[in-house]
Amino acid sequence: MEKLTDIELTSVQSQEPQHRMVNSNANSILIQEDDVETPYGNFHVAIQGDRSKMAILTFHDIGLNHITCFQGFFNFPDIQQILRHFCVYHVNAPGQEEGSMHLKPEHDVLGNPESLGNRFVYPSMEHLAEGIQHIVDHYSIKRFIGFGVGAGAYILSEYALEHPENVDSLALINSTVGKAGWIEWGYQKLNSWYLWSGQMTNFTEDYLLWHWFGYKTKYENQDLVHVFREYVKSINPQNLSLFIESYLKRRDLGIVRELDPIKRPHARTIKCRSILLVGDDSPHIDQVTDMNGRMDPQETDFMKIQDCGGMPLEEQPGKVCEAFRLFLQGMGYVPTLRAPKNPAQQTRHSPHRKDVDFSKVQPVC
Repeated sequence: MEKLTDIELTSVQSQEPQHRMVNSNANSILIQEDDVETPYGNFHVAIQGDRSKMAILTFHDIGLNHITCFQGFFNFPDIQQILRHFCVYHVNAPGQEEGSMHLKPEHDVLGNPESLGNRFVYPSMEHLAEGIQHIVDHYSIKRFIGFGVGAGAYILSEYALEHPENVDSLALINSTVGKAGWIEWGYQKLNSWYLWSGQMTNFTEDYLLWHWFGYKTKYENQDLVHVFREYVKSINPQNLSLFIESYLKRRDLGIVRELDPIKRPHARTIKCRSILLVGDDSPHIDQVTDMNGRMDPQETDFMKIQDCGGMPLEEQPGKVCEAFRLFLQGMGYVPTLRAPKNPAQQTRHSPHRKDVDFSKVQPVC
């Protein structure tokens, strides 16, 4: 038997892993940031790219803003190849941007803006959608591609119903068109009460993490969840409380699938080309499936992303990027752009990654 000898590894140097952040990144090319004043409050808008190119307008989910919701995905190398052909307008709901101050009413009945108990009247979901029209007018955007997550997807859907002439297409993640259910209403109402009192309790923190990721990702991807757990501590709780209250009061958008070719042109539905994306372990999969069943099958694609929870942009950016690229190419954009040759660049964050299998893209029928 060969004698074993000790080996001294003198040239191996250990390095601390580089922690992922959710703050501003040097790779993000922002040409300007504005506060656009509307009758429904001030919307903070961050613009990324050449404004002479086709517009992509993003809107975030509850508890997030344009940095925490989209920065990681839009800094992903594969999506940056696509963004060279577009200009991205990141829209933040009033009071949800990074470092925002408390939203306060202009005055109360006695003319005292600092009156205790006097609450800022937050815009409804319909008013937030109308606020987008003011942003479109402010920047002279003729048409745009909407890219929304959660509450942002709902707001963009509302806007597309009321202003179809301005929406070229929609990419919606964790979208819904219905009212809040009783379970959601109960949990979110309690969260809103805690947040308005200025508390970020463990209950609220855990609920937000579940809303963003779902149970599977929350317990299996500790590194990613830890980043957002730290971010939760910096949220302005009162402003978030107002946004949650507004989202809870959302109406059913009344979208119907009309198969009669005579009635179809007059049916209430989203008429632009749309793609609905959801993780196969997302807590919002039932809502997205319901919306899919009510959309026009000739204009809608539905994709369930494997090995993914509630935040596909962070958990499976490669798969989302590939789906978005094919979606854009189907409408005539970036026709010469090809998928990267290196499969290792396709995904990140998940230890069980697979290549994108577009046999899993389910047509609406």
